[in-house]
Amino acid sequence: MEKKVQKLALVLGILTLASSCAGGSTSNTQSQQSPSAIEVSNSVKTGTKIKIDGSSTVYPITQAIAKDFQADSKNKAQVEVKFSGTTGGFEKFCAGETEISNASRPILLAEMATCKQNGVGFIELPVAFDALTVVVHPQNNWAEDITVAELKKIWEPRAEEKITRWNQVRTSWPDRPLTLYGAGKKSGTFDYFTEAIVGKPRASRNDYTASEDDGELVDGVAKDPNALGYFGYGYYEKNQDKLKVLSVDNGRGPISPSRQTVEKAQYQPLSRPLLIYVNPQTLSNRGTLHKFVDFYIKNAPKTVSSVGYIPLPDEAYQLDYVHFYRDKVGTVFDGKAEINLTIGELLRKEAKF
Repeated sequence: MEKKVQKLALVLGILTLASSCAGGSTSNTQSQQSPSAIEVSNSVKTGTKIKIDGSSTVYPITQAIAKDFQADSKNKAQVEVKFSGTTGGFEKFCAGETEISNASRPILLAEMATCKQNGVGFIELPVAFDALTVVVHPQNNWAEDITVAELKKIWEPRAEEKITRWNQVRTSWPDRPLTLYGAGKKSGTFDYFTEAIVGKPRASRNDYTASEDDGELVDGVAKDPNALGYFGYGYYEKNQDKLKVLSVDNGRGPISPSRQTVEKAQYQPLSRPLLIYVNPQTLSNRGTLHKFVDFYIKNAPKTVSSVGYIPLPDEAYQLDYVHFYRDKVGTVFDGKAEINLTIGELLRKEAKF
């Protein structure tokens, strides 16, 4: 695999040199692509505005990078970063309304079909790994860990209006109300969590406080001594003073989420890649958007760590460069989230792409 990565890195060097010698002209790959059925907005062509939407989990990474990018007076573009959940983000992206889509799960088959119908291509770039984190209120003095089977018992559809007290989950826990906070249905976190825990994507009880905004979930759990919730690890990292994390036992003993347990493939099945998707049709003449994505890849390792997520190995970001500069359109996934994927497995997929 290392030889493959080195070979791709060499290709990157050649492509970068060719690009600079051409004075920033469009690459052969781009010129051969079919034009989008959706007209690229004038703001993108002139490089005045870059629109980004999607996952609230990926939002802190992209927002921080956008802030640093705009802090340089040489970068004139306005970068607008919003979040409506991964599903909501892909709806806008595949309609040609945004240039980049933040995603906490891979693009789905139905979303690929919509993009294709609208003439929107996508370059898939993994930027980090996340540990989906299960939390309770700090006053909770009875729960230290929870099994995958218990999480399923709580969140599966048949639990609705039935599993409503802590002692129904584990008999040694107190007879207290169980209030739940979790991802909204347009969130990639919702798709991933339900498949990983319940066994079927989007299969969930509905009687819980749902939001695509992880910040709202943090606030809900932090104010409710009877709460249990789940969201991205970065939001727990920023709010450790008002949350308590539960270790998750998948049958091999309780494991707490951390950079080390994710890197060692121990925190399963709740570890997952975080990605961005870039519309190649909006990379016209290697202008401002191209410059921003280049900046994103270069700064991702440091920024990912600073906001509480797990950076990928250097080889992964080198492969991002290769795919980006080659306008490599497509996905290494099969139109679905891949449960129990490790960083090493992701790297092997990317090397073969």
